[in-house]
Order: sequence, then C-alpha cells, then structure tokens
Amino acid sequence: MWSKLLLIEQYVQPYKHCPKVILDQSRIPLEQHDDTNVRTPFSVLTSPIPSAKHKLESHKPAPLQDHLAVAEKNQDQYYPTESNGYLRNDQESLRTMEDEEAKRKKRMKWMIGITAFVIFQVVQGLFFVLVIMKFKSPKFRVSDFAVQTLNVGTQASPSFNMSFVAPIRVKNANWGPFKYDASTVSFTYGGFQVGQAIIPKSKANFKSTKKIDVDVTLSSANLPSTINANLGGELSYGVITLKCQGVLKGKITVMFMFKKTKISQMNCTMAIDTSTKAVQSLSC
Repeated sequence: MWSKLLLIEQYVQPYKHCPKVILDQSRIPLEQHDDTNVRTPFSVLTSPIPSAKHKLESHKPAPLQDHLAVAEKNQDQYYPTESNGYLRNDQESLRTMEDEEAKRKKRMKWMIGITAFVIFQVVQGLFFVLVIMKFKSPKFRVSDFAVQTLNVGTQASPSFNMSFVAPIRVKNANWGPFKYDASTVSFTYGGFQVGQAIIPKSKANFKSTKKIDVDVTLSSANLPSTINANLGGELSYGVITLKCQGVLKGKITVMFMFKKTKISQMNCTMAIDTSTKAVQSLSC
C-alpha cells in the first residue's frame, strides 16, 4: 500500500504548481495555496488520477468574463497601505522621545538643585569653621590722651606728679561677645610702678570696641635715687617716658554654646611732653 501511495505522490507532484487545481470538487484560487511547502491534501492523493483529456481541459485559458469579474472583486477589496503603520510608529516614537527629553530635563534640574545645595552647605561649613569658629584674642590698648595736671621738678631735684583720664580700649574682632573679669593697668617708670588704673568687669560685644575711661594719678615719690638720676636727665629734655602694662582675661561665646577662654595683654610705651602736657608718642 505504501508503494502505491508513493507512486501516486510522484504522479501528482508535477500538477501542484498549475494555475488551477481542483480539490474536493471546488476550485480554490492559486493565491491561497502558493506555498510550496504545504502538503497535498489526502483527498487529492486518494482521488482518481485525472485523464489526459481532463488535464488538457484544466489548462485551457479562462473566459474573459471570469477575468473581469475577478478584477472587479479585487477592486472592491481594501488593502490598507503600510504607510499608516509607519506613521503610527513615527508618532509613537516622537511621543516617546518627547517624554524622555522631559524626564531628562527634570533630572537635570534636580541634579543642578542638589549640586547647588551641596556646594552651599560646604561653603557655609567652611565659613563657619574658618571664620566664625576662629577665636582671636581681643586687643587691649590705651589711646592718646591729654594730661590734665602736671608738676615736674628740676634736674637737681627730679620729680613729677600728674593726673589724666586714660582711654582704655578693648577691641573684639570675634563673632561672639568677650566677657572679661576686673583687672588693673599699671603705669611704670624705669621698671617701678608710679600708678595704676582699675578696669571694671564688663564685656565687649562681637565685632565692636569697648571704651573704658578711667582716672589715673601718677607720682614719682616712691622712685629710688638711681632712677631719679635718669629722671633728671629726661626732665632736662622736657620728656617723661612711661610704660603701661595690663592683662585682661575673659571668655568668648559664639552661638551661645561655643566658648573659649582668651587672654589679652597690654604693653604700651608713651612719651609725655612736659611743656605741652600731651602725649608726644605712643606705641603698643
């Protein structure tokens, strides 16, 4: 039986590519069976082998009316163009690109904002550490003044007595107030004390200068004889050289919680003109 089927397959194979093939008593257009890989239906294999006359009749050209009918039928059918699909794909691609561009711009804005915030925080931290948290010792000085009363002796009997108002200044350059304790400023001549000024307890505000005016009275009555000899030489030139020294101790407070103890020292030298009763020179 298998040999008979193979023989039928070999005989029917040449007629597969004919323009029209009768399958199951009905004519099927060639366009629906143009695939050469489609296997021949079993009904064709089992159908009787067509005669030569039948084969010639099947190859006769179709009448003109049949061709016109097929053409009108093909014209009535609508085949959508492929450009519509391409157009839809282009629109979808364009919309996707626009969405991606909007997302990219949004991400860029976020990145710029975060970067600016981080840079601002770093600059703020550096400014806080290097500027605000940098504690400096306040400057403790005496300014120029005018002598109110001045009595001097001669070169043979040297002496002096004077009184004046000493302008003491405490300059605080920190970002926090400087609270200091009470202190004294000593006035000396030749290393020996001739008077002093009392500095009361107070504070100097941040980035400001505290002004303190104190009354001072100086006298050379307690100077030793060796120092009086030098004093006589200076009186002959009409000048008295004095020194003022003092120590100011206190605390600097920044942002109400950072505190640091600082000590300020005063060491000034002044020359007083006995004729004009004024400070001729002052250096600290």
